[in-house]
Amino acid sequence: MLNKVVIMQDRSSAPRAQSGIVLIVALIVLIAMTLAGIAMIRSVDLTNLIAGNLAFKQAATHSGDTGVEAAFAFLDANRAGTFLHNDVANQGYSANGNDVTRSPVAGQTWEAYWATLPANRIRTLATDASGNTVSYIIDRLCASAGSPTGGANCSASTVSSVASGSGEEGGEKAITSPSAIYYRITVRIAGPHNTVSFVQSTVTL
Repeated sequence: MLNKVVIMQDRSSAPRAQSGIVLIVALIVLIAMTLAGIAMIRSVDLTNLIAGNLAFKQAATHSGDTGVEAAFAFLDANRAGTFLHNDVANQGYSANGNDVTRSPVAGQTWEAYWATLPANRIRTLATDASGNTVSYIIDRLCASAGSPTGGANCSASTVSSVASGSGEEGGEKAITSPSAIYYRITVRIAGPHNTVSFVQSTVTL
């Protein structure tokens, strides 16, 4: 009598065919991480660019003080007599700054207006150590050239005084200060990386 021996195979330990889903997921994660890294690098570069531009802008604005000081020195040195009653060529000085043609029109920027000015209307200083080129114009705030008291119709400070009367009787003294003419100084600073800044100041003499 023959005995049949049946050998049962354990198929649970047989290798299964890989479907590749793990590899696909890993590739997707890797791509996402790569894109996130690129975005972070671009964000850092953009932040550095903005910070650099702000630094150039601030440096240009600070250089504007040089133009204001130079313009005021010119006014102070020539305040006596009738020298400032008329335009001064090559010094950026205009005696009729209240004329509408001496300022930008409605909707026009100072940069666009500056481009229309003739060369002898602008005074340009030497480029400083920071690479900023400072130029300025001075406008006497009068409607026309000539003497401020002779019909030039100038913008000026009011005459201030302490009224007499009971105050004077109480020991106060009348104090009167002469009227002073206003001068508007507009400074343009052109710096590295196409940086352009404008500074404006009003002074009296």
